[in-house]
Amino acid sequence: MRRVQRENAPALDRLCAEVCEANRMLADRNLIIQTEGNASGRWQNWMAIKPSGVPYNKLEPDMIVVVDITTGEWLDPTGFAPSSDAPTHLVLYKHFGEKIGGIVHTHSPSAVAFGQMGMSIPCYGTTHADEFFGEIPVTRTLTPSEIATEYEENTGRILAEKLDPLKMPAALVYGHGPFIVGPDARTTVARAEVLEKVASIAISMHTLGDPKPIPRELMEKHWMRKHGKEKYYGQK
Repeated sequence: MRRVQRENAPALDRLCAEVCEANRMLADRNLIIQTEGNASGRWQNWMAIKPSGVPYNKLEPDMIVVVDITTGEWLDPTGFAPSSDAPTHLVLYKHFGEKIGGIVHTHSPSAVAFGQMGMSIPCYGTTHADEFFGEIPVTRTLTPSEIATEYEENTGRILAEKLDPLKMPAALVYGHGPFIVGPDARTTVARAEVLEKVASIAISMHTLGDPKPIPRELMEKHWMRKHGKEKYYGQK
C-alpha cells in the first residue's frame, strides 16, 4: 500500500489503475513509440503518471508514480521515477485546475509530422469538428534560454497558451508532438486517437490536392451537437 493517509489510499489506487490502463491503451492504439509518450490522471491534489522509460507492456498499477501537484514531490521517493514529462503535466494541472483530470502526450506519426513542421491542423471535416473546435494549434518555438532552463516546465507554459479544455483540448508542441487534455485519462486517450486520425486524413488530403477547411457553420454544428449546451449526440 502506498504511504498515504488511510482514507486516501483507495482513491489513489483506483487512479493508478486507471492511469496504468490509459498508458496501455496508448500502446494498443499505436499512439506511442517504444517507451516515449505518457498518460497521467488527477485526483484532488495528486497526479498519477507513467514511470520514466518503462515499457508499456510491463506496466502495472503499483508502478504508476503519484506526485503532489503543489510541490512536485513523489509520494514514495523509493519507487519508480516519474516520466521526464511530469513537470509539463504539473504546469498544466496547476494552470487549468479542476477543468482537466487527464493529460496525454503521444508520438503518433501524423500529428508529430504537423508539430515538427510547425503547422497547425485545419478543420477539414466533421471528424475533426466532432472533437476540436477549429484548427488544432501549434505552439511557438521555445527560446534558447527556455530550452536551457526549466525545459519541461516551459513546454507546459507554451501549451497553456494554446489549450482550451472545452473547445480546444489538443495542441502540438513545435518540433515535438501533441499534448491532449480531458476530464480523465481514458477519455483523453480517446481524444488522442481522434487527433492522430484527423492528422492522417489531413496529410492524405494534401496529397490529393489543395484542401480547404469546411464552412464554419458546419464545424460549429458538429461541435455543438456533441459538446454544446443543447447537445443531442449519444444517449441521455
